[in-house]
Amino acid sequence: YVRFHLISPLIQQSAENIVLFDTFVNILSHNLGEPAYEADVAQLEYKLVAGEHGLVIRVKGFNHKLPLLFQLIIDYLSDFSFTPAVFEMITEQLKKTYFNILIKPETLAKDVRLLILEHGRWSMIDKYQTLMNGLSIESLSAFVKAFKSQLFVEGLVQGNFTS
Repeated sequence: YVRFHLISPLIQQSAENIVLFDTFVNILSHNLGEPAYEADVAQLEYKLVAGEHGLVIRVKGFNHKLPLLFQLIIDYLSDFSFTPAVFEMITEQLKKTYFNILIKPETLAKDVRLLILEHGRWSMIDKYQTLMNGLSIESLSAFVKAFKSQLFVEGLVQGNFTS
């Protein structure tokens, strides 16, 4: 089991940055779908989670091939690229996801409660409005470059691994 949290202060600076981060993580997951398929067949699991303060990378499975899967994820992260078609597809999916959160009273109530309790939190309405106003491909590219230049990493490795 390997878990790394890539933390960046850049994410919480604006609602636009949070939306760009969500877009980035979804495109990265989309890009990994085909190359990581063989790892899935070999009973290795991975998950990319867009946390509030950074990207959580979790991989688990048999230890002899786990570093290869982790390296594949890191390679796709470091050489991040996307097409305009993928960008449009992911932003449309995010619009639906954000809207579905807004129409459910329990999730909207949780968001409002956290907005009251946490200083510097951006509401789901702010994120949805930012996405509806439109994102540019250039802003995503600039965000990803800045994100990768301002990272702090926490990691946990458990299991049959040598130091």
